[in-house]
Amino acid sequence: MDLVGPGPVDAHFDDAMAVAGLLSPRGRWLDLGAGAGFPGVALAAAHPAAEFTLVERRQKRAAFLREVIHAAGLANARVFEGDAATLPPAEWDGVSSRAYKPPEAYLADARRLLRPGGTAVLLSAGEVPEVDGMTVVSRHEYTVGGRARLLAIYRRD
Repeated sequence: MDLVGPGPVDAHFDDAMAVAGLLSPRGRWLDLGAGAGFPGVALAAAHPAAEFTLVERRQKRAAFLREVIHAAGLANARVFEGDAATLPPAEWDGVSSRAYKPPEAYLADARRLLRPGGTAVLLSAGEVPEVDGMTVVSRHEYTVGGRARLLAIYRRD
């Protein structure tokens, strides 16, 4: 369905599973630019006590995500088809994304959406920017397909 870039899907899946294993999400989470479901679907599958809203503005991808959620029986996941800018601010406990926007722009959106004390997860090849109103609380290095990856966890001040 052309939902991820060229090449095998395995690296995307492995990356999402690594993220799911490094987090302990609670409450209500958003996965911005959910696309093919990485990491949102993996997070929902690994953490059934949390609620996940996969945000995707493209109809084709949103329809795909609904099918995946249904087929996997993920009662804790749903799809929001629309722009993240229309979501209510300061209502979410956590925000994740894999390839939504450049790091600074993603973190600005996350800061707007998160409740005070909420968690933003940044997946990166190495860049961990400083952002006003957000504090880096941990960094986790890991490897996917021989490539170095970094997961940074931010807390909204």
